[in-house]
Amino acid sequence: MTAEPLRRVQRGLEALYRVDTGVEIADYIVGADLRDALVAARKPREQLLVCEADGELSLALFVDPRALANLTSHDPAHRLGDHNFGDFLLAVEGVSHFIYAVRCARAERPVSQLELELQAEVDKYITCLLVTEPEAEVSAALRRRLFGDIAYEPDLDHDEHARYRAANDNAERYAAWLEQAFVTPRRIPEMLAELRRFYRLGLAAKLGAIAATRAA
Repeated sequence: MTAEPLRRVQRGLEALYRVDTGVEIADYIVGADLRDALVAARKPREQLLVCEADGELSLALFVDPRALANLTSHDPAHRLGDHNFGDFLLAVEGVSHFIYAVRCARAERPVSQLELELQAEVDKYITCLLVTEPEAEVSAALRRRLFGDIAYEPDLDHDEHARYRAANDNAERYAAWLEQAFVTPRRIPEMLAELRRFYRLGLAAKLGAIAATRAA
């Protein structure tokens, strides 16, 4: 199993947000056998495994090897299309969770699953936008695809469904505001600065910032 697609996403996200985890994501990738041995609940195609014991946090990341193989054969940096879009989102989500969890652990700051999911949804939008073309029409089409008619996994429990729905809805509002405020007028450097500011907020501040965009 090659981890190179995940390495590229890690380099991209860390450069975008100007953060440095100081760790190599490939060292934390686990296969399906180990993931299945550790997890008794649902087993999605991407999963961040977290264990805290005696004040020490251990992380591992599972991403479907078939997705990684597809991204190795069809690099999204060359062309992002129907043949690799879903697998690219899977990779971005996993790497986003990993980087964010590492940063919060280093800062000794607790992080909720909703905060992880919200940031990952924003990361999927902005990564796909920058890989393709940061233009208004591209952004609008991307928002419809990411946040429009979403089908949630049928085995989600009530709390999981509510969490994913909240992350999706808030990320859609934020992405729509980014499009209006920065993408349409072609203010891309200012958008990157805003994304870096947003990235460093906690969950309550993130939700407050999104709420403020609706009132603007």
